[in-house]
Amino acid sequence: MCGIIGFIGNEPAAPIVLQGLRKLEYRGYDSAGMASIKDGKLHLKKDAGKIEEVNQKHKLEQLPGNIAIGHTRWATHGGVSQKNAHPHVDCAKQIAVAHNGIVENYQELRQMLKAEGHIFTSETDTEVIPHLIEDYLKEGSTLEKAVLMATQRLKGSYAFVAISAQEPQKMVATRRDNSLVIGIGDKGSFATSDILSLPDHNIKVAFPEDDEIAILSSKAVAFLDARGRKIERKMATLNLPEQASNKGNYKYFMLKEIMEEPQAIRRAIMQDKGLFTRLAMDILRARQVIITACGTSRYAALVGRYLLSKIPKKFCDVVMASEFQYFSSSVDKNTLVIAVSQSGETADITEGVKRARANGARIISIVNRFNSLLSRMSDDAIYLNCGPEIAVAATKSLVSQLAIFYLLSFAMVNQFDKAANNLKNISQEVAKMLRLNGTELEELAERFKDTKDFYYIARGINFPIASEAALKLKEISYIHAEGLPGSCSSLCF
Repeated sequence: MCGIIGFIGNEPAAPIVLQGLRKLEYRGYDSAGMASIKDGKLHLKKDAGKIEEVNQKHKLEQLPGNIAIGHTRWATHGGVSQKNAHPHVDCAKQIAVAHNGIVENYQELRQMLKAEGHIFTSETDTEVIPHLIEDYLKEGSTLEKAVLMATQRLKGSYAFVAISAQEPQKMVATRRDNSLVIGIGDKGSFATSDILSLPDHNIKVAFPEDDEIAILSSKAVAFLDARGRKIERKMATLNLPEQASNKGNYKYFMLKEIMEEPQAIRRAIMQDKGLFTRLAMDILRARQVIITACGTSRYAALVGRYLLSKIPKKFCDVVMASEFQYFSSSVDKNTLVIAVSQSGETADITEGVKRARANGARIISIVNRFNSLLSRMSDDAIYLNCGPEIAVAATKSLVSQLAIFYLLSFAMVNQFDKAANNLKNISQEVAKMLRLNGTELEELAERFKDTKDFYYIARGINFPIASEAALKLKEISYIHAEGLPGSCSSLCF
């Protein structure tokens, strides 16, 4: 996943943007870059490699000016190279754009712009955006008007932030089916794809809707709708504990988050009983219930299917998020969709939910991040409350999701309080287990470290857990591992 962050304020922007990029590293990337403006000149530095490597080579933090945008890229269109790294610029190198998402009609736009004399220097879909903006600025448009008109020619899902040396007092950002957070604080204004990249204190945030335009200055933020009309967008105070984005005394975020699992279970219990009672009745009444998720969240969903079948005896299906859109023709107003996601921003799941909503389905999301795209698309949202999860490999969010499905299942038979008490006891047992001496685990790791293949075998409700364990081994060690149901293990060896 790519990451974008922009800042305009009353102090040098590059160090602030660089710190934001460091907070986005957990999303994964293969290149990084920044652009800034000082004295009417655009400054651009970017390259393939890790942020610290690019910073050491190109001195990103020394880029001049009080306005800058930064980007971490995971290659989609075009290989991993300096020329394909973001930000991208126009012909005159006056406009810079950092972009997440996909411009589906970029080839058509690229051919048209080339025919008009525009010169392209990368293989990316992103580069058409600054060239489109360039054309509209030449016609006398303001930056925000140029961005608005450019987006009307783009197809796909995206979020991007743009700056222009001709208007160095402003930054413009917009989105469509992709995450964008606008923030303002004591130091200035921010545009980012991920709320975790923002400073921890004294920040107010807003979440633009599709095709809205955010205009950021050092002291204010304004919004336009898709027709260019001024609109009001409420800013809410960001409440993010400072320790959430640092490792504390732990060597790795993943280890820190594993050790937070007992607390995550207890925080998952902190729910509105009335909400669970109402949602439980909705699930029971629904003619068709579909749970959609991907990755670790999908394994939590599969456990949830077992719980719903066993406790309230309600059958539901689980569909992988990337495939859910292909089942949209069988989804209607009698369908209840439970969408499960830690971030609430994964494109596969939001696209499927968007199509389900269009067909009249009711949407309940189980999500960790407040005001995520998924939660805003849902009729109701159940929050995990487990705090930010920085490690790529999900841990505490998984146990929180399992706790939510457990609470829902018991709420469907009017035993919410019993489930909550059981989970309190479970959290204590998890805490005891985590306090055990790790010597035995280290000995096992040493014993099996050269093994090439691992198979996790289980039955029933434990089968998804076995599959999740295999996924964790693959994610962390890059060793082949599979989860298998016990009934077919004899056929697989």
